[in-house]
Amino acid sequence: MTFAAPVHVVDDGAAPGPLCVSVPVGTLWSVISPSLVSATAVLRALAMRGMEHLVVSPGSRSAPLAYAAAAAQASGALSVHVRIDERDAAFTALGIARSTGLPCAVVTTSGTAVGELLPAVMEASHAGVPLVVLSADRPPELRGTGANQTTQQPGMFANFVRAAVDLLPPDDPQLSWPQQCEDVESLLDHVLAALPGDEQDPPGPVHVNVALRDPLYPVCDDDHRHLRSWARDLASEVRPVRSGGAARIRVHPWSVLLEPFLPPAESVRIAESAPWNELVRVTSEADGADMRSNASRRVSSDSESSVPPAPSATAGTAHPLIFAGDGAGPTTERFALEHSLPLLAEPSSQARAGEAAIASYESVLDSPLGERVDSVILVGRPTLSRRVSALLKRPDVRVIAVRPDPAPWFEHGRRPEDAVGSFEEAASAVGPAEPGWLEAWREAGAAADAAVLRFADDQPSLTRLHVARAVWDAACADGSVLVAGSSNIVRDLDLVARARGPLAVIANRGLAGIDGTVATAHGVGLGTGRPVRAVMGDLTFLHDAGGLLLGPGERVPDLHMIVVNDSGGGIFQTLEHGDLGRDPRYTATVERFFGTPHTVGIAELCAAYGVQYVSADTAIELAAALAAPVAGRRVIEVTLDRQSLRDFNVAARDAGARAVREYLEGEPSEREHRAGE
Repeated sequence: MTFAAPVHVVDDGAAPGPLCVSVPVGTLWSVISPSLVSATAVLRALAMRGMEHLVVSPGSRSAPLAYAAAAAQASGALSVHVRIDERDAAFTALGIARSTGLPCAVVTTSGTAVGELLPAVMEASHAGVPLVVLSADRPPELRGTGANQTTQQPGMFANFVRAAVDLLPPDDPQLSWPQQCEDVESLLDHVLAALPGDEQDPPGPVHVNVALRDPLYPVCDDDHRHLRSWARDLASEVRPVRSGGAARIRVHPWSVLLEPFLPPAESVRIAESAPWNELVRVTSEADGADMRSNASRRVSSDSESSVPPAPSATAGTAHPLIFAGDGAGPTTERFALEHSLPLLAEPSSQARAGEAAIASYESVLDSPLGERVDSVILVGRPTLSRRVSALLKRPDVRVIAVRPDPAPWFEHGRRPEDAVGSFEEAASAVGPAEPGWLEAWREAGAAADAAVLRFADDQPSLTRLHVARAVWDAACADGSVLVAGSSNIVRDLDLVARARGPLAVIANRGLAGIDGTVATAHGVGLGTGRPVRAVMGDLTFLHDAGGLLLGPGERVPDLHMIVVNDSGGGIFQTLEHGDLGRDPRYTATVERFFGTPHTVGIAELCAAYGVQYVSADTAIELAAALAAPVAGRRVIEVTLDRQSLRDFNVAARDAGARAVREYLEGEPSEREHRAGE
């Protein structure tokens, strides 16, 4: 057997990446089929580090892993989910890993099946998600020979995984199978340790390529006994690990502090007297030991900051605000309220709650209040707004970023902000805000929010803003997890989702692709065991329609999918292409290549997959559909018009901006007078 260990090399300033080298580690003698020994050793190594879920796609070369997975599920050691489409399998595993923070592996056979995992691996890399690729492979003697379904699998994900290993089968009968299992698991230690990251690398996915020789299935009584006894023992071994054993790996989505994305009740709190850069966990010491994910690489508040304090630190005349991008974490909201700073929070920031969060903040940014901003505390990754990007680039605005180093979404030295290691450093750097600064932003944002909704209410039919607000409010009301699709939907939420109680929101913002959204939502439901509402556009839904396919006996999550169907790519209507499409010379081109209209019957598609379906074309119908308990799977289709989307978006934002100007001028609009009569 040989082991391919990740070695980092730097060539002429290039970014480090995994390079595979071979190291001999021993051989095996046993009557147990070697392929089953390898499979059980790999799955045990993952289970002992906290993996509770495994997603498997069918295949012959991966059969040993499938038989081991089946035995582990029968014993209660693992929850196993089967998907025929490898891309959907990978995104299901991504949803599980992202929402739980625990490693989740996806198993595929050799060949093109492995390539189908690339989109999910890329998303996991940029979002810092502990996804494990378990790809079965041909033995080395068949590589490079033209053998069926054989390609160069080692190194396939080299640009995106944190570590990789090529586990080759044994050749010489010298070691017993227990010794061989121990060797395999010890070699995997190095790879799995890369999941939570370290001082050099952020958290992210890893690749375990397992070369397997025939026989690929249990062929004798020894094989059967091995699977049963292994699975029984594994079920006993994982219990202490899952109750707080130090061997468990937990990787939270990228955030400033180590706060679980979905904490169990009363398990995590922030002490009122604690500094804002410290997390106080109300758990056992053993449980704290397993929270090793990013703790070792956080910048301590005691470290010297290279960012000088604000010149007006004692005058109270500064005009700072906080921008919470994807993954900022709920501590950001608490810090904003404590320091009376306006909070501009994207939906997936996990910070859009509380009285400091500003509604319709883009309208306020375009006002004189926005022009007065002199500093921004940036937390998380900004992904949505061009206005925010413009703010961060303004020469008169100082940007202080609170973040760990390294982060998964950018390369060191490629962003211009001044980085600090704690919220208190950031507060010192920007200085105290002018009295009334937060109140002015809050009231201006409320005026903009009311105006935007009034504009939507004046439309002759249901609008996408109504849908976004209703879905957000429904999730807040029943505590379901919200999965937001990319393109227009997440921007609709950003415009009208009001800050209520804390709401868990997942959006694949690592690369902001529309692929895999349906499968991701399934994974979130399976991993958390909580009801999930997923809102997405029609192209996002159709792009991943295969994610609806569940075989008989597969576990079904409680998942309601709200599909906003405007028959095509509405996002392009809001970009420059939408304006160009008004030119008769380009109308047909823009519609065909960007609008990409379709005539798919969503109801018929749901019927084919055995998923409940309901249409909601009015506000009353939508409210009724959202009031139903999230139990089982259901698609709620809302049909809207795409052709007027560009004008609608511009007019809605103009209404918000106008309301802010009128608020600042102290002159309420005629419409406000009428509303108060």
